[in-house]
Amino acid sequence: MISRRAFTALGAGAALTSMTGLPAAAATPRGVREVVLVHGAYADGSCFGAVIERLQDAGLRVTSVQNPLTSLAEDVAATNRVLDELTGPAVLAGHSWGGAVITQAGLHPNVAGLVYLAARAPEVDEDYAALAAHFPTPPANAGIIESGGFRRLTETAFLRDFAVDVPPRQARALYAAQGRVAATLFAGRTSIAAWRHKPSWYAVSRRDRTTAPELQRFVAGRMGARTVELDTGHLAPVSRPAAVARLIRTAAASLG
Repeated sequence: MISRRAFTALGAGAALTSMTGLPAAAATPRGVREVVLVHGAYADGSCFGAVIERLQDAGLRVTSVQNPLTSLAEDVAATNRVLDELTGPAVLAGHSWGGAVITQAGLHPNVAGLVYLAARAPEVDEDYAALAAHFPTPPANAGIIESGGFRRLTETAFLRDFAVDVPPRQARALYAAQGRVAATLFAGRTSIAAWRHKPSWYAVSRRDRTTAPELQRFVAGRMGARTVELDTGHLAPVSRPAAVARLIRTAAASLG
């Protein structure tokens, strides 16, 4: 595992432009070759489809976890099963709720670094809802409905807020496949803060209507993550796959 001191001393060629954008990564990264992607709530692993294609084109081996979205422990277990199968170090990337999952799973010995995408990044045993209450309430919260102990977003909230800058036809397809979320899912608390031990990157979504951008900036700063801002809504892996893939490739190249 790369030390945090070595991480901060990485050369300018691997650095990101904080809060502005991303330089082009090397066409064929010479660092970490494995990437594991962890999706968030109201989604599934297919939301990374366009990101996966770009990473594979760059010669990286990619696995997208399918979270059950039933509890933090079960989502972490699904991620660990993938990590256990790897033969080398990996970049572990999480979108939205997936950030909580990679924060707990990220101490796995096969994880070299972490990438957060408009994601939760909790501290150990943190009440994340209480933390989020200090920031603006995102519009998507008004569209959460519950049935049989599971939650989902209404079609209006999904299209207007969750997938705000995704083309309408694609957004409707994502809505049809949205993952149902256990009503107790977000109450899960991490017992590990892997970002304290592994190099971390964070992509803030400036036009996010599902997770407050102000909250994203706060947790990214608290982590000391290398941070970029993307002019996009919550589903950056769908609406800005090239930028997301570039961030992951930059992380992978930096960790070799």
